Amino acid sequence: MNPHPARKPDENDLRGPQALRTRYESGATVDELVTVSGLSYGTVLNRLREAGTEMRTSWQTRRMRNDPQARMRLAAHLRVLYEKRGATLAELASVAGSTTRGARRLLVDAGGVPRTSQQTQRIRSANRAAERQKLALSLRARYENGATVPHLAESCGCSLGTVYRLLRLAGTRMRPQHSHGPARTPRSRS
Repeated sequence: MNPHPARKPDENDLRGPQALRTRYESGATVDELVTVSGLSYGTVLNRLREAGTEMRTSWQTRRMRNDPQARMRLAAHLRVLYEKRGATLAELASVAGSTTRGARRLLVDAGGVPRTSQQTQRIRSANRAAERQKLALSLRARYENGATVPHLAESCGCSLGTVYRLLRLAGTRMRPQHSHGPARTPRSRS
């Protein structure tokens, strides 16, 4: 049995070098990054070095965490994630490298107001609807430029039915389907 191929982390992945560097530079320790990412200590260190991160000592981390300006920058960043992107307190805790209680405290310090889970679901639903509409419009433009539905489905990683629904959502005028049966002989006119 062959082992699974190593997957290459991308920049949006929480385990990627750039994501780890961003968290580290915002005050997280290597141990916290190990906990959040699920990677080993050595792998986290290697990825931080790969991203060109300047490593700090433990006393520098403590001083950084006690710095009120750094704390306020982190709190403001968490508030943006919470209010604009609909992040949950657990996700904020992951970004901040702390507990949900600590993330909530930072959010309140930045002037944010904790919301109910229903409000979070509404924000996320609206964000998903906007992303879906954006995808529908891009598929419509490509379809009207001559791309086929199977090609669109393959390129966006969706099923044919999903692509048809998105095209219908965007108000696309569909091309006539091809006849896949045997060729007909033209009728002779007398």
